[in-house]
Amino acid sequence: MEEREGEVRWDGLCSRDSAARDAALDTIGQAVLRRAESIASGAAADGLPVPAARDGLGEALARLLLLSKRCPFPDVREKSEAILSGVQELGIRIPRPLGHGPSRFIPEKETVQVGKEDATMHTLFAESFATLGRLDNVTLVMVFHPQYLESFLKTQHYLLQMDGPLPLHYRHYIGIMAAARHQCSYLVNLHVNDFLHVGGDPKWLNGLENAPQKLQNLGELNKMLAHRPWLITKEHIEQLLKTEENSWSLAELIHAVVLLTHYHSLASFTFGCGISPEIDCEGGHTFRPPSVSSYCICDITNGYHGVDEIHASPAGSIPVSSAESVCEVEALMEKMKQLQECRDEEEASQEEMATRFEREKRESMFVCSSEDEESAATRDVSRHFEDTSYGYKDFSRHGMHVPTFRVQDYSWEDHGYSLVNRLYPDVGQLLDEKFHIAYNLTYNTMAMHKDVDTSMLRRAIWNYIHCMFGIRYDDYDYGEINQLLDRSFKVYIKTVVCTPEKTTKRMYDSFWRQFEHSEKVHVNLLLVEARMQAELLYALRAITRYMT
Repeated sequence: MEEREGEVRWDGLCSRDSAARDAALDTIGQAVLRRAESIASGAAADGLPVPAARDGLGEALARLLLLSKRCPFPDVREKSEAILSGVQELGIRIPRPLGHGPSRFIPEKETVQVGKEDATMHTLFAESFATLGRLDNVTLVMVFHPQYLESFLKTQHYLLQMDGPLPLHYRHYIGIMAAARHQCSYLVNLHVNDFLHVGGDPKWLNGLENAPQKLQNLGELNKMLAHRPWLITKEHIEQLLKTEENSWSLAELIHAVVLLTHYHSLASFTFGCGISPEIDCEGGHTFRPPSVSSYCICDITNGYHGVDEIHASPAGSIPVSSAESVCEVEALMEKMKQLQECRDEEEASQEEMATRFEREKRESMFVCSSEDEESAATRDVSRHFEDTSYGYKDFSRHGMHVPTFRVQDYSWEDHGYSLVNRLYPDVGQLLDEKFHIAYNLTYNTMAMHKDVDTSMLRRAIWNYIHCMFGIRYDDYDYGEINQLLDRSFKVYIKTVVCTPEKTTKRMYDSFWRQFEHSEKVHVNLLLVEARMQAELLYALRAITRYMT
C-alpha cells in the first residue's frame, strides 16, 4: 500500500453518507488484508513465528485502531474492529492503545464515551470527524462544554480550511511553528500529518531554515507572541510588511497572527488538561503484548506513569480530607459573598484601584512552582523554531519596565475586533463569539452547590491572566484576586498560561480539590481565551500603530 493511495482512501471515511463510508472502508479492508496476507506468507516461508507489520501496514493498523475506538459512526467502529481481527487471525500482531482515555489527568470513566454520547454531542462529534477526519482527544475533553466546543470547532475550521489569505500548507506549518514554541509534540504531530496531506514540502519539516524565507521571518513574531508579547512594536510589524520579495500583506499577517495565538493557546489547553497522544500517533499505541510488569520506559517518555496516576482521586497524590475540601469550597463562596457586600457598600478610588493593579502585577512575578525547572525541547519539536533559549520572562526582571496596557485605550471590543474583521472577514466575529462564550459560560454551580452566581470568580480568573500580561481594566478592583484565587490556583494558572510544557498532574490536582473535572476543564477554557486575547491585543495594537 503506497502512502498516497492510503491517504486518498482514508478520506472517504469523512463522508456523512453511510454508504460512502461503507464503500471506503471495504476498499481499505481489502488493501490491508492483502498486505497482511503477503507479509504472513512471507514470514511463514522464512520460518518467522510472529510476522511484524511493515511496509506501511503498522500505520494502517494504528489508524484502524483509532477508528475502532474513536469514530462517532458505529458502522465504522464495527468494521474497523473486524478488519483488525482478520489481520490478527493471520498471526500478525495488532496494536493496542497506551494509556487510558483522552486525558492523563481525568479518569476515562469520567469522560464522554464515544458511542454513549447524547444527541447534541453526537452531532458535534460527527461534525468534527467529517471536518478533521478524526475525533481527537482535545475534542473529547472539550465536549464537557458543548456550547464552547461548537464555537471552537467552527473557528478552527475557518482558520485552517476555508477561504483566506494564506495557502493551506502555510496554515498548518504556522500551526507547527506555534505549537513547537511550547514543545507541544501532540499538536506538532497532528499538523505535520495535515501539512503533508495538503501537499506541503516534506523538506520544510527538517527545520525552519528549510522553509521559505517568508515563514522564517515570522519566527521573531512567533517567539515574542508566545513568551513576551508586550515587547511587540510597530517596527516588528514594519519589518514583516516591508521586506521586499518576502513581504507579508496585512491580510496575510492578520491570518498568521490569529493562527499563532490560536495554537499557543491550544498548547496551553493540551498541557493544562493533560491531553494524551492520539491512539494512531507515536506514544498512543504499542505492538507489544501486555505484560505483568505494569509499564516500561517507553511509557514514561510518552507521559504515562502507571495506573495509579491515571486513576487517582481528584485530590491526586496530595493528601486532603473530604471535610477539608468541602471547607475550601464553603470558604470561597463566603469570600464571594463578602466581596459582593463590600462592592455594594463602598467603591475604591481610581488611585487605589491603580495601586492594587500594580501590586497584583508585581506579586504575579513571584508566583512560581517548586517544580518549575527548565525543560529541554526535544529535537523533533525544537527544529521547528529558532532561539530555543527564548522563553517567558516576567515584566520587571533585570530592571526592565513595561508600561501598563490600559484596556480603555485599546480593547478587543472597540479596536481589535473591527481590525481583524476588516482584513480577514468573518474571523473577528468568530473570535468574538468564542471569547464571549468562554467568559460568560456558567452552569451556576460550584462543586456540590447549585444556583451560584460565579461571575465574580470567572472575572477574577480572566483579569488575573490579563494582569500577568500587564493588561489593566480601570473599572476592576484587583484586590479581589487575592481574595478569590489561592496560591496553588495561581501557580496552576501561571504555569498553564506562561510555560504550559511545565504543567504537572500534581498542579492540576492541587487546586479546587472538591470541584468536578468538568469545572477544571472550564477553567482551562478561560485560560485559553484570556491568553489568546492578551496576545492578540498586543499584536493588533502594534499593527494599528503601524497603519496610523
